[in-house]
Amino acid sequence: MVPAAVQRSSVRATSVAPIFAALGDPTRLKMLQRLGREGPQNITSLAAKVDITHQAVSKHLRVLESAQLISSTRDGRDRVWAIETDSMKDLHAFLDEISGQWDNALKALRKMVEE
Repeated sequence: MVPAAVQRSSVRATSVAPIFAALGDPTRLKMLQRLGREGPQNITSLAAKVDITHQAVSKHLRVLESAQLISSTRDGRDRVWAIETDSMKDLHAFLDEISGQWDNALKALRKMVEE
């Protein structure tokens, strides 16, 4: 039987897995960093600082959007892309949980070694 805490973690891991998959690409990670640092931008602004086509930037943006890391709004003929803070909060909470588990494991190991 799987403990409830492990089951809850598995559900959370399943929900954040698409985020990690989207962030596994260096170009997408850089684009997300830029949006976080510089704020909302249109595709022209995002494409200007990377060495890929508008079409490739658009594809990366769709992946980030499907992982719910970013969203877009219309501004005339342009789409303006921005970070989705709720997904970032979920990711942060998940990483904090994993970090706490490692801290507990290291404390237990230290205690065992010192005894």
